[in-house]
Amino acid sequence: MSALPPNQLLSVEGLGKTFTLHLHGGKRLPVVRGVSFSVAAGECVALAGPSGVGKSSILKMIAGDYLAVEGRILLADGERTIDIASAAPREILDARRRVVGYVSQFLRAIPRVAALDVVAAAAQEAGLDRAAARARAASLLERLRLPQALWSLPPATFSGGEQQRVNIARGFAGEHRLLALDEPTASLDPANREAVIALIAERKARGTGFVAVFHDEDVRDRVADRVVDVARFSDREAA
Repeated sequence: MSALPPNQLLSVEGLGKTFTLHLHGGKRLPVVRGVSFSVAAGECVALAGPSGVGKSSILKMIAGDYLAVEGRILLADGERTIDIASAAPREILDARRRVVGYVSQFLRAIPRVAALDVVAAAAQEAGLDRAAARARAASLLERLRLPQALWSLPPATFSGGEQQRVNIARGFAGEHRLLALDEPTASLDPANREAVIALIAERKARGTGFVAVFHDEDVRDRVADRVVDVARFSDREAA
C-alpha cells in the first residue's frame, strides 16, 4: 500500500456503514455512505450534523471499534500506511496503542483500578517508565481539576463529569499522532472545557491531528480548522 502524502495522518475514502439487526429478521439499517475527508498533522477536523446522522459511527470506524462495510481508512504509521477498514484485529489493537487514540463518550476501564493508574497505563503504553507515566497522569488530572482525593479511587464510583475527565486524561496521556474525540466536553463545566481546549491546542502545536465531534459549537469553532458536514453522507433515508 502506498504511503499517504507528507504531513497527512488520515485519509477516509468512500467509507460506508450499515448495521444488521439480527433480532429483527436481519433488517439492514444504513448509516453513512461515501464518507471522504482527510486530516493533516496539527489539524483538527470536526464532524458536524444533526443527531443520528452517523458522526460517532465514523469515529468508531476510524478507531477500529466498528467494522466498515465499504471504503478505506488509511492511517499513517511512520513510513507505512495501515487500512483500518481491512486490517487484522491484532493490527488494529497495535494501532490503537501507538498511532490512533480514541476518547469515547463513556469511560471504559478495568473495575477497581485507581483513576491515576487508569491514566498512567496509557502513558506507559507510549513508552514512559512507571514513574514518568504516573507523573504525566497526575499532571493531566490536576489540569482537568479532578480532586486529588479521587485519584486513588476507581472511576466507576465517580460522577459522569468526573469520569469524562479521567477519560480525556487517558486519551491525552499517550503519544498518539491522531486522536478521535467523541463529544469530549459535553459533561464538563466551563473551567474544564477551557482545560480541554488548551490541551487540544498544545497537541496540535506538536503535530497531533484530531477528528472530533463537539456537542458545544463554541468549543468546535475555537479548535476546529475544518468542519465536515456528515449529513451529506447520511444513508438513513435509504432505510
